[in-house]
Amino acid sequence: MRLILRAVPEVLALFGPTAVGKTAVAVALAQRLRARGDDPVAVSADALQVYRGLQILTDTASPAEQALLEHRLLAFVSIRERFSVAEYQPLAHAEIDGLLAAGRTPIVVGGTGLYLRAALAGLELRPAPEPGVRERLEADADVRGLATLHARLAEAAPWAAQRVAPTDRSRVVRALELHEQGALHPPPARSELWTARTRHPTRLVGLTMEREALRDRIDERVDAMLAAGVAQEVRAAAAARASPTARAAVGFRELLDGDHEAMRRNTRRYARRQMTWLRKLAGARLVDVTGRAPEDVAAQILP
Repeated sequence: MRLILRAVPEVLALFGPTAVGKTAVAVALAQRLRARGDDPVAVSADALQVYRGLQILTDTASPAEQALLEHRLLAFVSIRERFSVAEYQPLAHAEIDGLLAAGRTPIVVGGTGLYLRAALAGLELRPAPEPGVRERLEADADVRGLATLHARLAEAAPWAAQRVAPTDRSRVVRALELHEQGALHPPPARSELWTARTRHPTRLVGLTMEREALRDRIDERVDAMLAAGVAQEVRAAAAARASPTARAAVGFRELLDGDHEAMRRNTRRYARRQMTWLRKLAGARLVDVTGRAPEDVAAQILP
């Protein structure tokens, strides 16, 4: 069944698995919008593309693509810094609100489902850590051991300790941060994450692809990354003491180990998780891009 959208929304949003071609479709949409007198700008909704120094690994829009469509919230965080959706959301809101106020069309492009929802909606997110708290807790973990910190969490908030494995350093530290800030609360009975509500009228499009075709595209992308020097990029990031959140990028650990097949395998697994997110996104209209040119897909989205 052919998807027909009869009106240009205030906000366009594209979501889909890695290698499905989101950036190319965004560029093609921008060309159609300009032909109508609009002035589009892409706003990234990706947890790892925020980092400077991981552009190859995270498949950040290339300089040529950015020349065709301006992108915001790309490669602006130091590789050594932790970064979270709580820090991302106000930045994304400011970008989108500013573009709309200036009469421009935001195209929110993302492969991280939580970041996409944070950009489009007003999620109740836990606050970012206060300066120095995380560093102190990390030092405590190094000196006293992670089990000691988990025991501290169990004493302060038993329900939280039950939800966090004693070996999960990142989540133990984060829970204690929130406790010290008075912001550690049990999760609500009903999550707002999957509602269709957005801050502005939004046309949300989910890009899909047949499984075997997507698998081939992922393998081709990994080959292209290797040819472009992604292994050297990751080694440089590790030498620069990349933060735990930067190291969470799919392929980071595998490339340090020299295991290219594991990188391919884990990238495919990540794409499956993204497809699970896509199926849960309320209000998303699915467009199958298998074997299609970006211009053809853009014409379906904006007839």
